[in-house]
Amino acid sequence: MKELKRFLIMAKPFTRSIVITVLSLLGVSAMSLVTPEMVRRMTGALSDGTATVRIMVTYAVILLIAYVIRSLLSFLAKWQAHIAAWNFVGELTLKVYSKLQSLSMSYFTDKQTGEMMSRIINDSRNMETLIAHALPDLLSNILIILLVAVMIFSINPLLAAISLIPVPCLILVSTKFSKKVLPKFKKNQQVLAELNSVVQDNISGIKEIQAFGKEESEYRRMKDFCKKYSQVNINANFSAAIFHPSVEFFTSIGSVLVMGIGGCFALRGHLEISDVVGFFMYLSLFYSPLAVLARIVEDAQNSYAGGLRVLEILDMESEVKDNENAVSVGRAEGNIEFKNVTFYYNEKEPVINDVSFKVDAGQMIAFVGATGVGKSTIVSLLERFYDPIKGSILLDGKDIKDITIKSLRENLSIVLQDVFLFNGTIFENIAYGNTSATDEQVLEAARIARADDFIKLMPDGYDTLIGERGVRLSGGQKQRIAIARAILKDSPVLILDEATSAVDNETEALIQQAIDELSKTRTVVVIAHRLSTVMKADKIIVLEEGKITEQGSHEELLGNNGLYARLCNVNTNQLRTEV
Repeated sequence: MKELKRFLIMAKPFTRSIVITVLSLLGVSAMSLVTPEMVRRMTGALSDGTATVRIMVTYAVILLIAYVIRSLLSFLAKWQAHIAAWNFVGELTLKVYSKLQSLSMSYFTDKQTGEMMSRIINDSRNMETLIAHALPDLLSNILIILLVAVMIFSINPLLAAISLIPVPCLILVSTKFSKKVLPKFKKNQQVLAELNSVVQDNISGIKEIQAFGKEESEYRRMKDFCKKYSQVNINANFSAAIFHPSVEFFTSIGSVLVMGIGGCFALRGHLEISDVVGFFMYLSLFYSPLAVLARIVEDAQNSYAGGLRVLEILDMESEVKDNENAVSVGRAEGNIEFKNVTFYYNEKEPVINDVSFKVDAGQMIAFVGATGVGKSTIVSLLERFYDPIKGSILLDGKDIKDITIKSLRENLSIVLQDVFLFNGTIFENIAYGNTSATDEQVLEAARIARADDFIKLMPDGYDTLIGERGVRLSGGQKQRIAIARAILKDSPVLILDEATSAVDNETEALIQQAIDELSKTRTVVVIAHRLSTVMKADKIIVLEEGKITEQGSHEELLGNNGLYARLCNVNTNQLRTEV
């Protein structure tokens, strides 16, 4: 009930449609009682000889009007219920998506895209059944049961009491079914999410699957997941297959009791024939909702299982969030300082340990070192994708934890080694970081990033569609578009994390010219393996096993004859080989 209450509170904006649905269902329930009453009166009139053509026609007209009203109200109830339900599903989907956007990167490290998509779309969609079907049906059927109970008790209290004998059995069976089937439906949703993850991974990696000839093994893996999904559905429906016939059996027992005892009452003159007929018709109205409630229990459990998975995300707390007193700083100058910063994903394996450095606004700082020494982690901490375990990071002398995340990231532009481009045009991808930019500003950013020449050769120029993740572009082309996107954002700090790793030496030289120009007007943070990318930096920091072992200019570090000098020698030899 606690979770149900939360969903009903979320559905509050759609109260009008829900109220109309409930009132319409009240009318439908009332109209459903007209048929047995008219049959009862007609049978009575025929039995005692008072029936006339006029009376028969009157009953028929009343019945026709009741059917018309019931049909109209039923339409109104279903229409308004679906208006409320699908609007609610849309809002709930948006809530889950918004929550995911607010969570820190640590949440996503062990999550698969397909699983999260399943929670956003499939689990949210299951709530439509709860709002549009289960709850309205529950209300209308409970109302019918109550109204019918009043009518049958008014006909014969003893016979009515006998007809209620199966009800405790039905309640017991429903309770046991609910407890047993909920874990199965939760398992169903979990396996569906896993299946979505496999499909998403295989579609994204279709090139690798074909290149390595893994079609057959991936088919077998997909087959195993499909069998698993089929089995969990079969298990859940096995319980339902037992439950529904059990409900039908107990309601049938009630009809047997009424037929036997009611027939005896009529034979002994304790009950009119018309009352027996009317009682049986009311009884069908009484037991039918009980059978429907059995289906509602199943639908509600299925929706509830999906709802719990949705609430798990909505209740998740982000590890990185704004402090209570965080402020917006506007456009920063670009001074950056790390003070004794330590960070680890696993406590036993520190990624960076007691790192301190400072870079003034307008300077270029470069980080070098072997793979896995913490270079990209420093960038992630600066962007507040994660927070340091110890120490502090300052922007213009202010701890970034005291700056709103939105304001902080507005002052940072980043180009990652693993470039992500959206399924749209080249123009849209460049303008993504600054949607208010003019066409000329977009073109200028592309020219600075040395992307304008190859874009003009595209079939539709800047309007060329690049496909999902930029699949129609080469690695170097994607990186240059990403650089143009970062340039267009025009933030005081530009971060380049292996941003030229996929371009050739000639193109890199052109991009380096652009970086040299940009470094005059903003702070540039560079991570790169290539010597040509870092040698012009004002300060070069050498990392080894998560610690700073050297820092200084290119010439100073060469003079130290340490790790940086050895890396330069390796880099120079590689460059000669490429030439």
